Amino acid sequence: MERSQSRSLATVRFVEEPVPVTAKLSKRFYDTFGEEIANELVEWFNQVDETYRSDLRELNELNFARFDAKLDQRLAQFDTTWERRMAEVDAKWERHVADLRIEIQKVRADVIKWMFMFWAPTALATVGTALGVVSLLLR
Repeated sequence: MERSQSRSLATVRFVEEPVPVTAKLSKRFYDTFGEEIANELVEWFNQVDETYRSDLRELNELNFARFDAKLDQRLAQFDTTWERRMAEVDAKWERHVADLRIEIQKVRADVIKWMFMFWAPTALATVGTALGVVSLLLR
């Protein structure tokens, strides 16, 4: 079986095989007009069918080309929109991270201040206690 044309769309293949028109004409038609005219009429039907098929094929190819162009355009628009939104999200995250770093620095400074405020009196009390014990031992 011979394949006349094949087109592919992504991974789907469309194969077109010619299908002849099998016009079943009555015996009376053959008897009235003769074999030659009847066969000529069948050939004409086949030619008309092939013309319609090729016109339909061309129309489908044009429609598919328009669809493909629109799809490419919309995908490009979607890609541009997506990139813009991702850039906005990235900028927003960068601002939040910068704000968090500032807050962490503030908390760290507060923790160091409170540590000094807790350990300085404790160290003084320890030194005072040690001096008191030494003075009691030396008496």
